[in-house]
Amino acid sequence: MALPDSFLQELLAKNDIESVVSGYVGMKRRGRNLVGLCPFHGEKTASFNLYPETSSFYCFGCGAGGDVITFIKRIENLDYMDAVRFLAERAGMRMPENRQENDQTSRLRLRILEANREAARLYHAALYRPEGQVALDYYHRRGYTDATIKHFGLGFAPAGWDYLLKGLRAKGFKDEELIAAFLAARGRNGGVYDVFRNRAMIPIIDIRGNVVGFGGRVLDDSKPKYINTESTLAFSKSRNLFALNFAKNAGRELNLCEGYMDVIAMHQAGFTNTVAALGTSFPEEQMQLIARYADKINLIFDADGAGQKATKRAIDNLRRTGLDVKVVTIPDGKDPDEFIKNNGAAAFKLLLERSANAVEYRLLEIGKTHSILTPDGKLAYFKEAAKVLAGLDSPVERDVYAGRLSEMLSISKDAILQEIDSTRRRQQRASRKQQLPNLVRQENKELRQVNPEAIARPRAAGAEESLLGTLILHPDYIKQVRATLSPEQMTTSFNRQLYTRLLDRERQGLLVELAFLAADYDEDGMAYISRMVRDARERAVSAEDVAGYAAIIREEHALRHMDNPAEASDEDIQSMLDALRARKTKK
Repeated sequence: MALPDSFLQELLAKNDIESVVSGYVGMKRRGRNLVGLCPFHGEKTASFNLYPETSSFYCFGCGAGGDVITFIKRIENLDYMDAVRFLAERAGMRMPENRQENDQTSRLRLRILEANREAARLYHAALYRPEGQVALDYYHRRGYTDATIKHFGLGFAPAGWDYLLKGLRAKGFKDEELIAAFLAARGRNGGVYDVFRNRAMIPIIDIRGNVVGFGGRVLDDSKPKYINTESTLAFSKSRNLFALNFAKNAGRELNLCEGYMDVIAMHQAGFTNTVAALGTSFPEEQMQLIARYADKINLIFDADGAGQKATKRAIDNLRRTGLDVKVVTIPDGKDPDEFIKNNGAAAFKLLLERSANAVEYRLLEIGKTHSILTPDGKLAYFKEAAKVLAGLDSPVERDVYAGRLSEMLSISKDAILQEIDSTRRRQQRASRKQQLPNLVRQENKELRQVNPEAIARPRAAGAEESLLGTLILHPDYIKQVRATLSPEQMTTSFNRQLYTRLLDRERQGLLVELAFLAADYDEDGMAYISRMVRDARERAVSAEDVAGYAAIIREEHALRHMDNPAEASDEDIQSMLDALRARKTKK
C-alpha cells in the first residue's frame, strides 16, 4: 500500500525516533548518539545504538536495525501498515482516506482479530447454554467465581464439528479467514471443521486489548491436554504473555507462572500482577517483554522435573535483562492454585515475601546434588558455587555471597574470592573468544538471509554497500553517480533493486531516507540497509570516494565472466581486458 510522502513526512516529524524508542528502552547519550540495552535480545552490555541524525537504530549484538517504523514493527509485533497506524494514533494523526486498500496482509490480520473477538463471544455464550454446563461446572470446581469467568472471558467450545464455523460464517467470515486464524482447519476430504471442540476456552488478549489467540483445555484426562493457537498473522507465542493486559497496570513487579489456570486463580486471590509464559522455552522476546513492564519478577513454577528445568531456563534468560529475579518454592510440590485453595491468599503472600533470589535458588539446587558433609562433596559444591557467583556483575554481591560460603563451608573468604575471580577471568576469556566468531556469524547470517549473492563477489558487494549507504546518508551524490553507473552494473539483485529505488525517488524529487524504504523491505532487509548507512556514517566520505566505489562496481561488472570466460561474448572479453589493464595501472 503506497502512502503519500507528505503523510510519512508528517508522521516521522511527530514521531522522532528518540522519543519513540525511549518509551521502550532506557537510553544514555554518547556523543551525538544514544546507547542502551537491546530490546530484541538479552544482553548486559549496551550494544543498541540510536542515531537521531539519520532517524535510525542498529544493534551490534543481534544485527537488528532500521527506522522508527521498523522499530515499532519489531517491538509491537505488527506488520508495516499496522505499525504506521500505531504511530499515527500516537501522534493524533488520521490515516489517508483516499489510499487504495490493496494491502492484503494487513486486511487479513485485521479480519483474524475480528474473527477472534467474535469467537470469544460465541465461546462465552456457549458456556451458559445447556451443552456448556459441563464446562461451567468445571470452572466452578476449580473455584472460579462468575465474576472471574466474565473478567477473563472464559468460554466453552462445544463437542460438534461446526459450532464456531456456523456462528462465524453467519457473521460474514470466510472459511479461509478462519483457517488463517487457526479457528478452523481443512480435512483430508477438503471439508472445514472447528479446531477447538469440547474444550474449556481461555482467550489470549494482548496489551492493546485484542483477542489474538486461544488456549483450549480438555475437561477430562484425554490428550492432548491443551490445544493452543499456532502462529498466525495476529499471534506469536514468543511475543505474548497471558494476562499481561491486566498485569501491566499492577506495578513494576510481576509473578510468572506456568499455565493459564494458575494465573486465573492468582488474579482471583488478589495477585493481579501475575502472568504466564506461553510455553516453557522462554525466548528472548518474552523476557524482553517482561523487562518492559517490570523491575522485579517472581518465578512460580511446579516443583516437578519439568518445572525445575523451566525455572533454570527462565533464570538464565532473565539474568541478561537486569531484572531482580526471585524463585518461589511452594511446599509439598503443590501448584499456586492448589496452595491458595488449601492455605489462602495470606499464606501465599508470605511465600512471595520469603522467596529466594536467583542466586540463592541456584546455590540451593547445587546443594541438592553435592553434599557438603564429605570432602569431595564440599569441593564439588565449592567449584559449582564459584561458577554461579562469577556470573554476578556486582563486586558487592560477589563479596556478600563469598562471606556466606565461607561460613557454610569453613573455607577462608579470600580463597573463595580468589576462586571466583579466577573463574570469572576464564569465563570472560571464553566470552571474548566467542565474540569475534559470533560477529562473523552475524555478518554472514545477514548476507545469507538478505543478500546471499554478496558472498560470491565480496569486492563488488562491499563497494556497493559503501556506495548505497553513502547515497542514503548524502542523497546529493546521487546525480553524480547516476551519470556513471547504471543499476545493471550492480552485482547483486538486492543492491540493484535498492539502487534503482534511490534513483527513482531522487528523479521524482522525493526524500531519500530510511523511513521511506520501510514499506518495501522486511525487518532483515531494513537491518541490512541500516548497517550500510551506519558504516557510511563512520567514514568521512568525499566525492572522490563515491567515484571510487562506482569505479570498483564497474570493474567488477566487467569481470563478471572471469570464472567462466568461455561463456563470454567478444564484447565481454574486451571489457574484462580493459578492466584488468585499468586495475594493473592503478597498482
